[in-house]
Amino acid sequence: MNFIKRALCSVTRKKGKSLILFAVIFVLGNVIAGSIAIQQSTQNVEKSVKKQLGAMATVEIDYENNQEEIMNAGSEIEQLKVDLIKEIGKSPYVKYFDYNAAGWAETKDLKSVISDSEEFGGMEGFSLKGSNYPKISDVEEKKIKLVDGKVFTQEDIDNGKNVGLISSKVADENGLSVGDQMVIDMRGNDYGEEGGTKELFKLDVPIQIIGIFEPTTIEMKDTDEKKSEDQTINQQFMSMQQINTIYLPNKTVVESNKNYLEKMKKVAPDSHYFEGSDEDSGEYYTPIYVLKSPDDVEAFKQETEPLLPKLYTVRASTDQYEKIGGSMKKMSQISGYVVMIAVIATLLIISLVVLLFMRDRKHELGIYLSLGDKRSHVMGQIIIEMLIISGIALILSLITGNFLGKLVSESLLNSDILSTTNDQAGMLMGLESLSPTELTADDIMNAYEVKFSVGYIVTYLVVGLGTVLFAAILPLLYIVRLNPKKIMM
Repeated sequence: MNFIKRALCSVTRKKGKSLILFAVIFVLGNVIAGSIAIQQSTQNVEKSVKKQLGAMATVEIDYENNQEEIMNAGSEIEQLKVDLIKEIGKSPYVKYFDYNAAGWAETKDLKSVISDSEEFGGMEGFSLKGSNYPKISDVEEKKIKLVDGKVFTQEDIDNGKNVGLISSKVADENGLSVGDQMVIDMRGNDYGEEGGTKELFKLDVPIQIIGIFEPTTIEMKDTDEKKSEDQTINQQFMSMQQINTIYLPNKTVVESNKNYLEKMKKVAPDSHYFEGSDEDSGEYYTPIYVLKSPDDVEAFKQETEPLLPKLYTVRASTDQYEKIGGSMKKMSQISGYVVMIAVIATLLIISLVVLLFMRDRKHELGIYLSLGDKRSHVMGQIIIEMLIISGIALILSLITGNFLGKLVSESLLNSDILSTTNDQAGMLMGLESLSPTELTADDIMNAYEVKFSVGYIVTYLVVGLGTVLFAAILPLLYIVRLNPKKIMM
């Protein structure tokens, strides 16, 4: 009888020992399978959420970590130079980049869309958003959808032509369409201490409409009861801001800002409007870098931050997950620790159990060796026995362990063990400009799901079978040291 048949007979004849080994591997296998299921699920959540958030980054002043220094520096903080913005844009991680000038126009003749909400009562005017990228990054990243007309040409950008894109609601409000000439009547107002407003001047900026867009971020679910009141208000504010945004070439925005400042200085040189301002305030740019993959964010940060002026940092769209995905990270860490502990425990327990069984079978093994059987065959018999029993146990625990992982993770998520601070509003300020998705802790929890996947099955079987084979090393060393003459005496 060859050693393979002996192994099969040994497993079926010695049912008690086989069941003990099966039970040990099954219990430990459930722990490993459950932990791997949780770990794989948390990693899948991180990947899917970051993919949804996109791979966009910007460079901005780090208010969060340098509040005192920024307060002391005031208007002396160094502004980002266009040359540095372009140098960063040459990074191999960058797919394309843009940098945006910003402006604001209070208007009367050109009507902005007013919200019915009391939260935004009296907010009239338009955000002027410049672009150096003809295709417009917000169009490319699907923050807005072009419904009529076209985007800029390179000539529009280079020459700073007075052409722009407006939202469909603003177009309807003012009876405008593509090809029409609209006038942004920028009003210079003086706000009195008692709350009164006095108009000082009007500056007309003629703009030819070349495109009309619709925001893709204004879709709101009125029945979504999970959103807090603050989150709903914030989303409404972002929606109204997007609707009342006019896209223009950078040079057009910069020129209108400079003209406005010059006019204001002539009319009201002592106005509080100029406190902390300087001559270059109209040429402040916000860079936007669209990376090739969300996986490149950390590498891009490490490469870029040494190049930045003091007090600046890199912010990315995926930072939303980093800020409020703490529960998933904790659960992933916990499951990782449990996998390591379970593997170590499995190695020790299986090694000791099998070694004890080997001692009881010392005479059986001695007979095989004394009859001339090779040690390699005897060792092969033991390995086959272990693989048969462990294979059945691991396959069964693959199913029950997944179910166990689901129960444990749901229990952890509903407990206070993984709770993180909820005060994230200030930390997420500004990140909404990088991603069309406003991420909440509930979004992350809802994305979490423990399920069977090829990655889970392969990882578990590799870890499980690898652990069993490593556990066989000690019993095999025992066989190598067996002396059949002493055993048979």
